[in-house]
Amino acid sequence: MRKRKPKLRVIQPDPRYGDPMITQFVNNLMLDGKKGVAFKNFYRAMDIVRERTSEDEHAIWKKALNNAMPQVEVRSKRVGGATFQIPTEIRAKRKISIGMKWLIRFARARSGKGIAEKLSAELIAASKGEGAAVKRKEDTHKMAESNRAFAHFRV
Repeated sequence: MRKRKPKLRVIQPDPRYGDPMITQFVNNLMLDGKKGVAFKNFYRAMDIVRERTSEDEHAIWKKALNNAMPQVEVRSKRVGGATFQIPTEIRAKRKISIGMKWLIRFARARSGKGIAEKLSAELIAASKGEGAAVKRKEDTHKMAESNRAFAHFRV
């Protein structure tokens, strides 16, 4: 176990929107340490979102992230030889990072040409409450709801 909590790293805001959450999103999107490429792909995706919806792309991104963020998750705990799925609340920072990772993972899994195309399609779908990332959140919530009987095992 840790002796003390590690210092939180300050994330710099991104150049276009001035939002540190976007930098965090791009850090998750980045592969092989290529941050410039990740930023280019993200901004290209945001431009595609603006073209297709003719609305504020930053607002759509935030709405998509909010729709993909889970509120509860299930954790496995062994009690008396049996393993139970115990629903637990998620910390705010973890909610955000899980939502971002799901959006990126399901965008990569989509069909389409180029990550910008795929990401923009996933963001638009998630902002409408559709898409694989939002379905994953709903499945997680359903699982937590069905295992609510084991909530008293929570640590």
